[in-house]
Amino acid sequence: MGPTSIPPAVRNPNWQELPEELTTSFLERVGSIYLIASGRKVCHSWRQICSRPEMWRVVDLRISGYRSKWEILVNNMARKAVEWSCGQLIDFRLSYYGDNLLLNYISDRSSKLRCLHLEYCSNITNEGLIDMVKKLPLLEELHIFGIPISMQTIEVAGSSCLQLKSFKLNKSRYKCPHMGCDEHGLAIAENMPGLRHLKLQGNKIATRGLLAILKNCVHLESLDLRMCFLVEFESDEIRRLSPQIKDLWLPNDYTDDDEFDDQIYTCDTCDYTRPEFPSESDIDSDELSGGSDIDSDYELFVNDI
Repeated sequence: MGPTSIPPAVRNPNWQELPEELTTSFLERVGSIYLIASGRKVCHSWRQICSRPEMWRVVDLRISGYRSKWEILVNNMARKAVEWSCGQLIDFRLSYYGDNLLLNYISDRSSKLRCLHLEYCSNITNEGLIDMVKKLPLLEELHIFGIPISMQTIEVAGSSCLQLKSFKLNKSRYKCPHMGCDEHGLAIAENMPGLRHLKLQGNKIATRGLLAILKNCVHLESLDLRMCFLVEFESDEIRRLSPQIKDLWLPNDYTDDDEFDDQIYTCDTCDYTRPEFPSESDIDSDELSGGSDIDSDYELFVNDI
């Protein structure tokens, strides 16, 4: 018996004939980047669904690597997503790009934001973060990866975001033989007593700062101290001081399964693999100039988005 032929309707499905609930469920899984770049351009019904504010309650613009020509494009994507959310944005995640102006744009239009996750955004400063968190009273999760922040930023975040439950402050990995710096630990202890989850991977926190956290943050359920090689506490000491901690990672624990490793990231509901930025073939042909210069193509896309 020869191979079974595939009916034409299966080979070339009519996406517009899918039930709206199924289409919506599918588009919610596509990811913000491709939803902005391509999803809205497939057909009229898809564009209608993508125009609904509830489709933009979670915006994830984390991508793999930095290229300068994408700076304007990613900023425009972020602004458009915030605009389409119509104030319903609750979770915003960004890597490499963005600046203080973008943070101000988001916070002015997203007072319901509950999760802010920023990675390696070199153009974001403490001043920008401080101005932003002051406008986010409902913020519950503040995750900062590879961005230097000051004690003042921690203090303002703690005093402004009274519902803050999760704080992650990850720096570059190192084994430092010098004296530790307990300023961040003391600032966390004094200004974020309601924390349930704290991650300080790769920080210079030492014994004094950790002790203050264990004494003041009495609701901690998870504590991640991986790569914090200046901490001298042992597991039994930490659990004696804070018996409510369920999940504990010590300085020398493995990081292979960590969300800060390589390109793999996790969230509360699913595994997340950071995508590559859309290539020329990923963007609808109507957005492109037809030439071979991809820089020109992206410039057209920036202007049209």
